[in-house]
Amino acid sequence: MVLSIFQDLPAENISFTSFKLTGFYTLGEWRRFLFIPYFLMFLLSTISNTTLICLIISLRVLHSPMFVLIGLMAVVDLLMPMFFVPNMLLSFLFDWNQISLVSCLIQVFGIQYVGAYQSTVLLWMALDRFFAICRPLSYHKNMQISNFLKFVIVSVIRNGLLNITMVSLVGKLHFCKKNEIDHCFCEHMGLVQLACGDTSVNNVLGLTTALLIATADFVFIAVSYVIIFASVMKSGKSSMKAINTCVTHIIVITFSLVFALTAFLSYRITNNISPNSRIFISTMYTLFPSCCNPIIYGVRTKEIRQQFLKIFNRVKPQ
Repeated sequence: MVLSIFQDLPAENISFTSFKLTGFYTLGEWRRFLFIPYFLMFLLSTISNTTLICLIISLRVLHSPMFVLIGLMAVVDLLMPMFFVPNMLLSFLFDWNQISLVSCLIQVFGIQYVGAYQSTVLLWMALDRFFAICRPLSYHKNMQISNFLKFVIVSVIRNGLLNITMVSLVGKLHFCKKNEIDHCFCEHMGLVQLACGDTSVNNVLGLTTALLIATADFVFIAVSYVIIFASVMKSGKSSMKAINTCVTHIIVITFSLVFALTAFLSYRITNNISPNSRIFISTMYTLFPSCCNPIIYGVRTKEIRQQFLKIFNRVKPQ
C-alpha cells in the first residue's frame, strides 16, 4: 500500500538521494577488462607524480620557483584521479555502482576544484617565465612569496567561490527524472541533467565557471607567451634554455586545453557523440594529463632529468 502511494506521487515530489553509475555498461562482460588499462594509467600517474614531488622536495637544487610550481602541478595531477579512479576500478571488477547524493556532490566538488588548478598552476608557470625572460633583473623580487602571493590568493578565492557556489546549487535540486548517471563518476552536468524543474541557473553558472577559470587562465597564458616570444625575438638574444622551458609548458597546456574543450563540448553535442565515447573523453580529460605531465617535465626539463638519473644510478645494483 505504501509503495502504491509512493508511486502515485507526482514526479516533482520525489527526489532521489542515491544514484547508480552506469558508465560503459553497454559493453557487457567486456566492461571488466577496462580495469586493466585504467589501473595501469592510475598506477603510472601515482608513481610518476609521487616520484616527481619527492625529487623536488628532497633536492635543494630544485627549490627554485619554477620547480616548486612544477611540484604543485604534480600534486594536482596526483590528487585529481584519487577522487574517482578507485571507485571506478571497484565498479569494473565488482559492479559496485551505487553512490549517495552527498558522496556524488563531494566527488563533483573534488574533481571541479582540484581540476581548476590544472589551468591555474599553468598560469602561475607562465607568470614565472614572463618575469624570468621579460623582467630578469626583478625576477627574484617578483617571485618572492610576499609578492607572488597576490596572484595566488586571487586565483584560490576565485576557484573556491565559483566551485562552492556551483556545487551548492546542484545540492538544492530535486532529482526526479531517474537515478541513473550514464557515467563512471559524478560530473556537474551529468547530475544537473537528472534534475526536474528549471536548471538554467546551474547551466549558466557551469558555463560562467568554465569561462572565468579555465578560459580566463588560458587567455592570460596565451598573452604571456606572446609577450615572451616577442621579447626574445625583439632582443635577438639566444635564450634557448628559457624558450625550451616555455615549449615544455606549451606542450602541457596544449594537452590540457584539447582534453578540456573536448570533454566540455561532449555534453553540448550529445547527438553526434555516443555515450561510451563521451565517458571515455571525460575519463581521459581527468586521467591522461596526470599520466603525461610528470613524464613531459621529467624528460624535457634538464635539471629534473639529471637529478633523477643521478639518484637512479646511485641506487642501481652494481
